Amino acid sequence: MTDLKDAATLADVVRAQGASRADTTCFVFEGRSTSFGDFDRHTSQVANGLAALGIKPNERVAYLGKNSDTYFELLLGAVKAKIVMTPVNWRLAGPEIAFIVEDCKAAVVFVGPEFIEQLRGLQSQLPSVRVFMTIEGGAPEWQDYTRWRDAQSDVDPMVTLAPTDVALQLYTSGTTGKPKGAMLAHKNFLSLVGANQETKPDWNKWTDEDVSLVAMPVFHIGGSGWGLSGLYHGAKGVVAREFDATKVLDFFEQFGITKLFMVPAAMQFVVRQPRAKEVDFSKLKYMLYGASPIPAALLKECIAVFGCGFVQMYGMTETTGTIVALPPEDHVEGLERMKSAGKALPGIELAIIDADGKPLPPRAVGEIATRSGSNMVGYWNLPEASAKTLGPDGWLRTGDAGYMDEDGYLYIHDRIKDMIISGGENIYPAEVESAICDHPDVAEVAVVGVPDDQWGEAVKAVVVMKPGKQASATDIMRFTRERIAGFKTPKSVDFIEALPRNASGKILRRSLRDPYWEGKDRQVN
Repeated sequence: MTDLKDAATLADVVRAQGASRADTTCFVFEGRSTSFGDFDRHTSQVANGLAALGIKPNERVAYLGKNSDTYFELLLGAVKAKIVMTPVNWRLAGPEIAFIVEDCKAAVVFVGPEFIEQLRGLQSQLPSVRVFMTIEGGAPEWQDYTRWRDAQSDVDPMVTLAPTDVALQLYTSGTTGKPKGAMLAHKNFLSLVGANQETKPDWNKWTDEDVSLVAMPVFHIGGSGWGLSGLYHGAKGVVAREFDATKVLDFFEQFGITKLFMVPAAMQFVVRQPRAKEVDFSKLKYMLYGASPIPAALLKECIAVFGCGFVQMYGMTETTGTIVALPPEDHVEGLERMKSAGKALPGIELAIIDADGKPLPPRAVGEIATRSGSNMVGYWNLPEASAKTLGPDGWLRTGDAGYMDEDGYLYIHDRIKDMIISGGENIYPAEVESAICDHPDVAEVAVVGVPDDQWGEAVKAVVVMKPGKQASATDIMRFTRERIAGFKTPKSVDFIEALPRNASGKILRRSLRDPYWEGKDRQVN
């Protein structure tokens, strides 16, 4: 395996792999194979092309498209030019996409074929964008990526970079209704993937014979981070345009996937494909899963079908991904640890703290906090939110409630925040409530997460109509879908006369939520 101990930035990683593994396959995407050497050259062309467009260091560029090997060329090419990539969640509604592109002041937007018409409709709302470029053609008025890239010099510009420079800006759902751009630096990624190989658990060790499947969307850390991890370790990365359970099985058969990361909802779709029991999974060593808890019955089903080692992962965008893992040896039915998220990875500090930030003893429930080199730089242009999350002592407050046992295993108990996790997507009630409150006949609304067998949690809206006004659940859902992403739209709507409130007038969201969670040992699903 390539020795990358001297790599201080992600650009160094690309150069090292390009020099030592020039002729081996880096990425495979829909019949196209790119070697590490070609990938290194392509990223240099992207860097030179961005500079030729007048994009300055530390400016942002955006990517609105589904997964592609091109995305990773753009990400690492931007890195070489000291420019920050911002992938945009293509599942969002138009106003949400426009907000992110303008919030980061993207100078260039690279757009996939599926979103050309949408972006044309948004163009007047994007005054910061100087250049629109299509990834696979389809818009004659905009530049074509491949022609643009191939017209550039492939000589590495060797722009001076620091480990603390921001490489990637990923937007997370916001507690106040607007997404926040989490800024992730080179050192954040390298502190996770570059840990001493000898100290890593077996499941986290890679070889250059590994074949990794990048099936989760790149606008999430589970997609971008997983792709970068495989790149760092010299693995072949098979990129899926989007998650499709049938195609995932095809990838196993065609490429002999050895490692992949999926959210539980995706695992369920794959394992319940009729031909899943016929596919040869013998080369699959580990399936890593996370972003939401997994039902015990589903995990048992997956273990029986895939027959590999399973690793549960806990982390967040703000920690550059996984910081806690439950290894295969703890995936034993009936074992108490199966209910835990696992133990901290090497180099990660964990603590359970009270409201004053003081550490709590084992089995006492409090907020989960973490300190490590993988903690984000902060939120883009939000100093107060950054200070609140990162704290004055470097301990990042996760917003999740839990406890640790005497052996250091972390148990997720609840969410201090009101966040809902549905199919691995983070949804904040404030975003949904804001959209519903735009309805002219709605007086007020509260949004909660309720258990859902397929998605883990589903969004439920509890609505109070204005006097004399009426609406159906379908009316509310249709109205909401026009303003926010479909996955945020309520899956059910209840109508009541008045929302429950405490003496100070605050909505008692928990009293709306709790009846749906009766009989469950934790308030997340």
